[in-house]
Amino acid sequence: MNFLHPAYLLFVGLAVLIALAFPVTRHIREGHLRRQYYFLQGITLLGAVAGAKLSVLIGDYHWPWATVNDWRDVLWSGRSITGALILGFLSAELAKPLIGYPMPPNDRFAALLPFTIATGRVGCLITGCCRGLPYDGWCAIRGADGIPRYPTQIYEIIFQLAIGILFLVMVRRGWLFGRLFSVYLVAYGGFRFLTEFIRDTPKFFGNYSGYQLLSLLMIALGAAFFLKRTLAPPPGWNQFRMQKPLPQTTVTTLEASHG
Repeated sequence: MNFLHPAYLLFVGLAVLIALAFPVTRHIREGHLRRQYYFLQGITLLGAVAGAKLSVLIGDYHWPWATVNDWRDVLWSGRSITGALILGFLSAELAKPLIGYPMPPNDRFAALLPFTIATGRVGCLITGCCRGLPYDGWCAIRGADGIPRYPTQIYEIIFQLAIGILFLVMVRRGWLFGRLFSVYLVAYGGFRFLTEFIRDTPKFFGNYSGYQLLSLLMIALGAAFFLKRTLAPPPGWNQFRMQKPLPQTTVTTLEASHG
């Protein structure tokens, strides 16, 4: 897989622009909280970048169970959203008490994230990254190698768009306040665990891949934080829940931009 392929770079760049362009912080009115949020997002990004590479070490190279002989090859190899989600999430959660960040997780960001990932997967589809196993049946697609395969990239694009639309509705109605990202970790972890069976990834543990181990970790993290925030939500969150709702024109703008 050539990660410098123009189509891949185009759609990954477009995904980044989507993430940066839309007003996911419009509900944060105090300047110092908004600055804290951006700082926290920077920490999250650093964790996500490290996690994206670490997950490839586990999923593609079976590290640390196997020795890696060519670290330069690792450097120029791919990245995985599984590790990015896990380590990015953990980095943010560890940083929050250190910087005194009082706000709940940003449900608007959780609603935006699936759309950015879906956009990036279009690049994967065009360039043949994250491909499925050979399969000559209904809805099979042919990649650059000419072999019919499971359309795993299309499956994920559909999943991401569906959960993104669902999250937009949930943000609008205030459902599962502060817990949408936890729900996303559980949902995507389950989706990824199941689709790994038809993805062309190394299977080091019998019929299971290293990415399935990461998927189980993702599910466990999401479920643990969902339960924690449901059963014992921080009392300081109430002030943010009870803030005066945004004007309808603002809500409409947010939804239009997310779409």
